[in-house]
Amino acid sequence: MTQIWNIARKELSDGLRNRWLLAISLLFAVLAVGIAWLGAAASGQLGFTSIPATIASLASLATFLVPLIALLLAYDAIVGEDEGGTLMLLLTYPLGRGQLLLGKFVGHGLILALATLIGFGCAALAIAVLVEDVELGLLAWAFGRFMLSSTLLGWVFLAMAYVLSSKVSEKSSAAGLALGVWFLFVLVFDLALLALLVLSQGKFNPDLLPWLLLLNPADVYRLINLSGFADSGNAVGVMALGGDLPIGGLGLWLCLLLWVGVPLLLAYWVFLRRPS
Repeated sequence: MTQIWNIARKELSDGLRNRWLLAISLLFAVLAVGIAWLGAAASGQLGFTSIPATIASLASLATFLVPLIALLLAYDAIVGEDEGGTLMLLLTYPLGRGQLLLGKFVGHGLILALATLIGFGCAALAIAVLVEDVELGLLAWAFGRFMLSSTLLGWVFLAMAYVLSSKVSEKSSAAGLALGVWFLFVLVFDLALLALLVLSQGKFNPDLLPWLLLLNPADVYRLINLSGFADSGNAVGVMALGGDLPIGGLGLWLCLLLWVGVPLLLAYWVFLRRPS
């Protein structure tokens, strides 16, 4: 456990030195506050509208940003150490590959968790202070749920980044594959699902379509943040299929946790087979 924490502390220290934590926190805070007050500008309204609308807008934004930040943070976690000549040195210490991988995951995960808490927490605090008659209980519940799910989404893509970093031999290849993973889960997957809906012309099994959403952690994340509000039935696009899923909120949370664990185990398996 000490070895894992030592690796995690090094990654956290590197993140602080490279201003990762500060940059991500500021980005989240500025965008969250901006969306809270300007999110309804397209409809001719300015100012804070409602907690459900704010969370829905923030979740849509985080679906794009959080996976990209997580992949950029960790795509060179293994291959970068290899290219720098430090991986072989680390493996000569009484440190297993699983401990090295888990230590990096804890360090990077803490950076993401702290940035999410600071950034989005500042937005929640600003709403609580500046908006009159806001329901503080609902605000705390909604933002707590949102920040926790955003952290888990980031951890999913951290684990995916470790799979890529353990597999390739060059940082440039890892960066290219990381960008491809981001495009696949954030952009391409939902477009492909919509195309399937249109091209099948109702011939595709309608009972199976909602389950396909669980194959994308970004969709699971959005379903978690849309559920629990009275107006969540206004979901559009493929998110409207989520209402037909026979699993509740707990099932969605477990699915997101599974998306964290499976890629992390896969990364460990790939790393074990990487030549030292």
